[in-house]
Amino acid sequence: MQIERIINVVGVFSLVAGLIFVGLELRQSQRLALAAQQQERAALTNDMVLGLTEANVDFQSVYYERNFEYNLSTEKIAYRNFIHLTWFLYENDYYQYTRRLMEESTWRAKLEGIILIYNDCENRNIYTSRAPVFSQGFREIVQSLPDICGE
Repeated sequence: MQIERIINVVGVFSLVAGLIFVGLELRQSQRLALAAQQQERAALTNDMVLGLTEANVDFQSVYYERNFEYNLSTEKIAYRNFIHLTWFLYENDYYQYTRRLMEESTWRAKLEGIILIYNDCENRNIYTSRAPVFSQGFREIVQSLPDICGE
């Protein structure tokens, strides 16, 4: 009788442990699926901007400023579009980091890159245009960084 109780208790604990494990696995799978969706959205947008770059179209002028009569060199268009692509990348990196899918050291390195493009004063308007569609957390991080353009 005592052995049967012990076996039943062990069986119940095993069942509970198994259910907890399955629950944790489902939660992890959901986190990964959401991260993959974010990654896919970023990739689609990157493809769109790259297509505009190949067509010599400035994403900032056309999309954000509704200016279809801009006069920019091919190199300047490519550079400005590259800045947009980089902001998409860093926004996605922030998402991955906040979901614990990126190591702290990698995120710290990414912040150095963010500082570089944030402090490209000539093209700060790109960040300013994009800021309203960034998550609040990402905006707060960017705006807490050293700002040489405001000096």
